[in-house]
Amino acid sequence: MFTTATNFLTRHAFVVMPKGSRRPSPPPMQFSYPLPYGAVLRDSGVQFVVYSKSATAMRVLLYQRVIDREPYRLIELNPQTDRWGDIWSVFVPGLKVGQLYHFQADGPFEPSQGHRFNPQARLIDPYARALAGRFMASDDGIVRPPKCVVVDDAFDWKGDRHLRRPLSESIIYEMHVRGFTRSSTSGVKEPGTYTGIIEKIPYLKSLGVTAVELMPINEFPIEEADGSKPRRTYYWGYDPMCFFSPHRGYMSGHKPGDQVRQFKEMVRELHAAGIEVILDVVFNHTSEGNETGPTFGFKGLENRVYYMLNDDGTYKNFSGCGNTVNGNHPIVREMIFHCLRYWVHNYHIDGFRFDLASILSRNRKGELVPNPPMVELIAEDPMLADTKIIAEAWDAAGAYQVGSFANRRWAEWNGHYRDDVRRYWRGDWGMTGPMATRLSGSSDLYQPSGRRPYHSINFITSHDGFPLNDLVSYERKHNLDNGEENRDGDNNNHSCNYGVEGPTRRKSVVDMRQRQAKNFLASLLLSQGVPMILSGDEVLRTQRGNNNAYCQDNAISWFDWRLVERNSETLRFVQALNMFRRRQPNVRRGAFLTGKATKPGQLPDVSWYNPDGTPVNWSVVGSSLTSVFGTSGLTDPAARALLVMLHSGRQPQEFIAPAAVASIKWRLFIDTAADVPDDIYPEADGPPLGRDPVILDACTLRCYVAE
Repeated sequence: MFTTATNFLTRHAFVVMPKGSRRPSPPPMQFSYPLPYGAVLRDSGVQFVVYSKSATAMRVLLYQRVIDREPYRLIELNPQTDRWGDIWSVFVPGLKVGQLYHFQADGPFEPSQGHRFNPQARLIDPYARALAGRFMASDDGIVRPPKCVVVDDAFDWKGDRHLRRPLSESIIYEMHVRGFTRSSTSGVKEPGTYTGIIEKIPYLKSLGVTAVELMPINEFPIEEADGSKPRRTYYWGYDPMCFFSPHRGYMSGHKPGDQVRQFKEMVRELHAAGIEVILDVVFNHTSEGNETGPTFGFKGLENRVYYMLNDDGTYKNFSGCGNTVNGNHPIVREMIFHCLRYWVHNYHIDGFRFDLASILSRNRKGELVPNPPMVELIAEDPMLADTKIIAEAWDAAGAYQVGSFANRRWAEWNGHYRDDVRRYWRGDWGMTGPMATRLSGSSDLYQPSGRRPYHSINFITSHDGFPLNDLVSYERKHNLDNGEENRDGDNNNHSCNYGVEGPTRRKSVVDMRQRQAKNFLASLLLSQGVPMILSGDEVLRTQRGNNNAYCQDNAISWFDWRLVERNSETLRFVQALNMFRRRQPNVRRGAFLTGKATKPGQLPDVSWYNPDGTPVNWSVVGSSLTSVFGTSGLTDPAARALLVMLHSGRQPQEFIAPAAVASIKWRLFIDTAADVPDDIYPEADGPPLGRDPVILDACTLRCYVAE
């Protein structure tokens, strides 16, 4: 350990020097700015600002190198002159960009009262802009977390601004920064990094997506708090320890703080390619865990403010991860508010997806409340007005708010869409009506509250669960590699293997799986709402039946770039769908379908028919459906009517075009049962629809577009 000797004239600790060295006099320091929080670079030094209501003493520990176990200097803050209210602040001249530091706080250790101060603990600054290094092995019981880094936020954006693409026109691509290029098959110079993403921008452009939704890039642990290798790798990143810092594990090189520049370069280049950046943010828990977990940040500064606690001081666990961030406490609300603004202003981020967002609807006692302050603050903040705000509208404690999460500002991951479309194509009984509702934008969920179709983020798969290939190849999860005896992961996947569990060379099974994959993709890209594609689904990436690959930092999770060639037919199919969606306003309406026409003689915006061409009777359950999406209500001359035939049965089905559309000339766009290249006509210029009945093979989607 180190020792201190306070000089009551200067009020600051001395520099720890090697034995026999002359100790230089510390430069004079002064209290100057109580805000903003964090380590703020000034003209001649750094201002350190941190909140703690209950601390009795506060120190700043300064380090010279990332590998140093002990600080070279300790600065003791004077509670009489370096504290305003509950804010501790001190200016240290002479410090520069790259300075490494921790905080350290004295205070009561009374767990039953919510206090967990440890005067020996090294603490991460809640507002740190970057971290460096790793947790260090400890033989003295003191947690030595990664060090905070003083950074300079100046950056040459070269005129970059937010793209401000309307949400209704978005096609979202959910991806993992490391996993996208980590495989040796990626061919990039810096695999698994922000730089690697830049090298793959041409691929993203060719795919036709308009936004990438990055799985958590905020700092999370790479190893255990005692410095040991974790039993299971932290791969997904849903274990935050610093909300303001880009993850150091995704940068090229090892220069402390350089992840800030590299992340900005990635955003700038994605924007230059017309691709927005949405962050998956985790404001529901932290990596400090519960009462048995380590103290290296929030716990050691003001535990009972940052976390929801039970009356005995233990942690409420609405996140399923040990603790729950106290998001509607004013101090924590302020931190989240500043954090979102920081990412939007400093990193030009275009939107956020809030993990387990229902936790933000809980008050300080953990109760779900209407109009929760944090949710309303995010919705009404003027600086976030141009950003996309998306909720995962549930949590791990039973809250499920899909369709009712908040006001018109919030979009939602639509879990009902995922489940209903999966069940329809699997052939579950009674799913024709729900399928029609999901294709139409889920008005049952969003129209009553005044929201629009684009508030529904539609998805078939996401990081959480089977990827598309596994959805049509496995009926059971296969998570033994996770080391939890296959207990983890959801047991209810609405999946089907079509005769063989896992890989097979049986042609009939392979053909059906490819057809079903195309059915899912076509349904997703033709639905009203906003589609989200899981990275790798466009080339049928597999996780070998693992539906919870949170700890698989290996080929199970990584994008295999050989599949771009091997499954080029599926890639071509997705590219054509994305191109069609981007230029066709009839599949991305801003208002819900009414079933009516705005002008005499015009097709209604939507009408539904039985396979025999008669109007559908929703009380009669079947597996087949014809939908006609007219152009009523659209003024864009590019709008075209669509005729979509859906058949999820296991036997061929005859379809007759409704009499109402017999006079229209239709051209084939999609036939998921056809061989390549006749499965999709990118220009919607396939064979015309004749007058004879159309026979759809088992599990087939066919789409025609009006000339």
